[in-house]
Amino acid sequence: MARLLSVNVGLPRDIEWKGRTVHTGIWKNPARGRCRVGRLNLDGDGQGDLAGHGGEQRAVFVYQIESYHYWQEQLKRTDFIYGQFGENFTVEGLPDDAVCIGDRYQIGTALFEVTAPRVTCYRVGIRLNEPRMPALLTSRGRPGFYFRVLQEGEIGAGDAIAKVGEANERMTIAEINALLYSPNHARDRLERALLIEALSPGWRSSFEALLQSQTTGAGSGNAGLAPAAAAHPAAPGFRPLAVTAIDPESADVVSLTMHSPDNQSLPIALPGQYVVLRLPRATGGTPLFRSYSLSGPPSTDRYRISVKIEPNGAAGTYLQERVRVGDVLDVSSPRGSFILQPGERAVVLLSAGIGATPVLAMLHALASERSTREILWLHAARDGQHHPFAPEIRRIMLGLTKGRSHVCYSNPASRDKMGEDFDGAGHLSPAVFNEVGIPQDADVYLCGPTRFMADMKSALSTVGVPPERIQVELFNGGESMTPGMVRAATRAAHVPQDDANTGPLVSFARSGIAAHWKPSYQSILELAEACDIPVRWSCRTGVCHNCESGLVSGAVAYGPQPLEKPADGNLLVCCSQPIRDVVIDL
Repeated sequence: MARLLSVNVGLPRDIEWKGRTVHTGIWKNPARGRCRVGRLNLDGDGQGDLAGHGGEQRAVFVYQIESYHYWQEQLKRTDFIYGQFGENFTVEGLPDDAVCIGDRYQIGTALFEVTAPRVTCYRVGIRLNEPRMPALLTSRGRPGFYFRVLQEGEIGAGDAIAKVGEANERMTIAEINALLYSPNHARDRLERALLIEALSPGWRSSFEALLQSQTTGAGSGNAGLAPAAAAHPAAPGFRPLAVTAIDPESADVVSLTMHSPDNQSLPIALPGQYVVLRLPRATGGTPLFRSYSLSGPPSTDRYRISVKIEPNGAAGTYLQERVRVGDVLDVSSPRGSFILQPGERAVVLLSAGIGATPVLAMLHALASERSTREILWLHAARDGQHHPFAPEIRRIMLGLTKGRSHVCYSNPASRDKMGEDFDGAGHLSPAVFNEVGIPQDADVYLCGPTRFMADMKSALSTVGVPPERIQVELFNGGESMTPGMVRAATRAAHVPQDDANTGPLVSFARSGIAAHWKPSYQSILELAEACDIPVRWSCRTGVCHNCESGLVSGAVAYGPQPLEKPADGNLLVCCSQPIRDVVIDL
């Protein structure tokens, strides 16, 4: 019979790592005597990152002494102690290739159910002083597993572990782990896994995404792991497009319409996506890369971008002063995951300033399909002179059977007419949202300056819109994900102080930063961090795919090799190095 060898607990602590502070609960030590197990935790235990660890489905982490022996041999180590892998229960028996999701075990007076393999992250590498550990645990099929607590009680070292039940559908921890992380996502096994009621919701949603990608033929990569930012990969590279029209939209916004000089069809953009432009510098040297949302109707003939001309903005100034009708620009395929979702739910398009561009493309798409969905356009501008697309939007709204709009001017001019040019003076706010009546079950698409978006998310919450209904577009990159990191003061993206004019040039298109690669960086992730560019990551070894991003152009090599390659047109930032100059969607 299996036995509980040690009960390990520990509260989160701050540790120093690579010049930063990590808040983590991975340091566990054996508890003395018997220990109370609650629904969410053991007495004296805690997790530093509740987004990735802990909670009802991950209340107790279990690891086997047999795996200890395996890793001692593999790593040539003799210094392991109970709790070394961050586990709450060190057990004898219960191997990952025999324990199944849904198995139930009695230990002491408590009752447990197996819910999922342990998802490894970089912190286990810190704890073992072995950065490869997240990948090794996963690839070798020895991740350990989580219990949820069905019945609270007391347990202690030396207790027997008695199996008292199991799920009808039998799939082991090792099988479930391999089904998600290895390249073989057999459809029949995905369907089997989804029949297991005890499978935790996170793993269930990953398998549903994999199954959906097989149904739709979505292509390469791992749909069960790819973040939303990487869910719609595009072919790398640029194509020449000729400028056919240049139209002023307001005092500081200009639109450029472009088409293929050889009249070849263009990849159709999903409403809300953007393209990357490669622009020469007026002074020569490395080109500029800038991302601009497509603002026109869906088309395979032409793309329209709309650009705010910022004082001293290098790219905007170049487009305004140097580009003329007939000129040719280098343009990427449409990219990005801020896209209009199909369905029948109401749609709220909420923007300020140049943030109108991606939601305007969504409005065009809804009009093109003669949508009968309830559509509410909400926009904030300074005044009429700084209100782009006003006549165009009014014209579109007239053609929508359930379309309505509300525009606020923060500082209307004397020539701006209330009820004609705008609907209210001041700022968008919860009071305005209540006045216009935002449907609480609507899909909300939000774009604008950073402060505006933070205020609007708060205001939407105040009027009862759930956070999961709000999609946000950030023009200057994406939201970072740095689990467990104690946040330092946010700094604007910048070129590293020691940047030298040697090595491949890595251009971060969304952030507008370009820096040279040098061998002291282990990965493109480390270069991005040196530039203070927001990045998503967790494992740092090519397992979790949280860092998967678009590869706009260029090529990379991997070291270490990821367990599964990203989708064609994407890269894993955490374990890749540039072979030549690259442009990345960050």
